[in-house]
Amino acid sequence: MLKPSGERDLIAAYRRRTPGSAELFERAQQVLPSGITHDSRFLKPYGPYVRTAAGARKTDVDGNEYIDYFGGHGALILGHAHPEVTRAAQEALVHSTQYGASHELEVIWAETVLRLLPAAQRVRFTASGTEATLLALRLARAFTGRDKIVRFKSHFHGWHDHMASGYVSHFDGAPTPGVLAEVARQTVLVDPDEPTEIDAALDATDVAAVFVEPTGSSFGMIPMREETLARLRERTEASGTLLIFDEVITGFRVSPGGAQQVYGIRPDLTTLAKIVAGGLPGGAVAGRKEILDQLDFDAMAAAGKPKILHPGTFNGNPVSAAAGITALEIIEKGEVCARANHVGETLRVRMNEVLASKGVPWSVYGTFSAFHLFMNPDGRKIDPVTFSAFDVPWKVLKSKPDEAVNALRLALLIEGVDISGWPGGITSAAHSDEDVDQTVEAFSRALDRLRS
Repeated sequence: MLKPSGERDLIAAYRRRTPGSAELFERAQQVLPSGITHDSRFLKPYGPYVRTAAGARKTDVDGNEYIDYFGGHGALILGHAHPEVTRAAQEALVHSTQYGASHELEVIWAETVLRLLPAAQRVRFTASGTEATLLALRLARAFTGRDKIVRFKSHFHGWHDHMASGYVSHFDGAPTPGVLAEVARQTVLVDPDEPTEIDAALDATDVAAVFVEPTGSSFGMIPMREETLARLRERTEASGTLLIFDEVITGFRVSPGGAQQVYGIRPDLTTLAKIVAGGLPGGAVAGRKEILDQLDFDAMAAAGKPKILHPGTFNGNPVSAAAGITALEIIEKGEVCARANHVGETLRVRMNEVLASKGVPWSVYGTFSAFHLFMNPDGRKIDPVTFSAFDVPWKVLKSKPDEAVNALRLALLIEGVDISGWPGGITSAAHSDEDVDQTVEAFSRALDRLRS
C-alpha cells in the first residue's frame, strides 16, 4: 500500500502538471455532482480535462499529451477523430442534426448492421446502449409472456432499473437506491463461476431472457468460458427462453461480426452501442425477425396483438448514422479488429514482462483488445506471465484496492498514459508500435514511482 507521504508526493506531482484541469474541476464541483458527468471519470484529486484528441492520443487543457486507453469507453476502435468518420459526420451535420422523418442513411445503416452480424434479421436503433438493453428486455417479455430475467453477477447491461443490482453492489439482488423492490425481484442473479446455479435458474418456467456479456464482465475482466456460452444456448433453446448477447462493447470490436461470429453462437437478440454509431451517440437491438416484428405496425395488426411502443427522437439520427456507416464499412474489411486485438495481446505480454522483472505479484490479462490489471488484493502467489483469471473467484477479480488503483492511474497520467479505473484499458487500431513501446516504458516508470 502506498504510504501517506508517497500519496501526497504523487498528488503534488500531478497537480503541478495539471493546473488548468484543477481550475476546471473546481468550477465543475459547483454545478455537477462530484464534478463529473460519468461515474468512471471519478479520480482523486481530479481527472484530466481534455481539449483535443486524434488517433490514439489526447491532449489536456494544460498541453499534456496522453496515450489513450479509455477509447471513448470502447467506442473508438478506429481512434479519435478518424478522418473518414469525421468527414461523414460533418457532411451529414450540414443538412440537419435530425429531421423528425425517415431518411436514406438509416436504411443504409440498418443494412450494414445486418450484413455484419450473423444473428441479425432486423434491427431497431436507439440512442444508447442502456436504451438498447431496456428495449431488448421489453421485447423478450412480450415475446415469451414471461416476467423474469437471468443475469450474471458483475455483468453490466446499462444503468436502468432492471440492471442496477449486481454490477458493483447488491449482489444479493436487493434493489439499489431509487429502484422498486418489485422491479428488482424480477431479476435472478447467478454466480458466473457456478454452472449448477446457472442451470437451476434456467429450470424455472417464468424466465423471459438471459442477458450475458459474451466475453465476460466488463469485456473479460471476469472472463466467460466458451462452454458456458454454448450451454446457455442449448438450455435457452430447449426452454423457450431468449438468449441476449450484450455486444455493446464486443460488437464490431472482437471481430467485424462481434463475439457471436467468433464463438459461432447465434443469440436471439443482440444489443449494440459504442462502435455502431462510429463513436457518436447511438445504439441498437438486432435479432430474429419474429421478435423485432413486435415493433411492426402491420405485423402486429395482422396478429391481432398490441404493438410495443418505441418512440425516441434520436433513433437513427442522421449524423450518427453517417458516422456509423462509415466506421462499420471500414471495420468490415477485417484489418481494424485484427490490429486492435494484436495491440491488446502485445501490451498484455510486455506489461507482464515488466511485472515479472520487478518481482511485482500482479498480472495483466484479458482477450481481444482489452487488458485488465489484477492487483492481487488477497496476496496470492502468482506468476504474472502464467496467471489465469479462470483460477481466481469472480469476487476477487472484481475487488479493487481503490487507493492502489487511484495511485497507479495518477502515476500513469504523470507518465503520459490514461487507463480506466478497472484498472485496465481498451486498445484501438490507431495504437502504433511506438505507442505500445512508450506505454510499456511508462508502466515501468509508474511502478517505480509507486515503489519509491
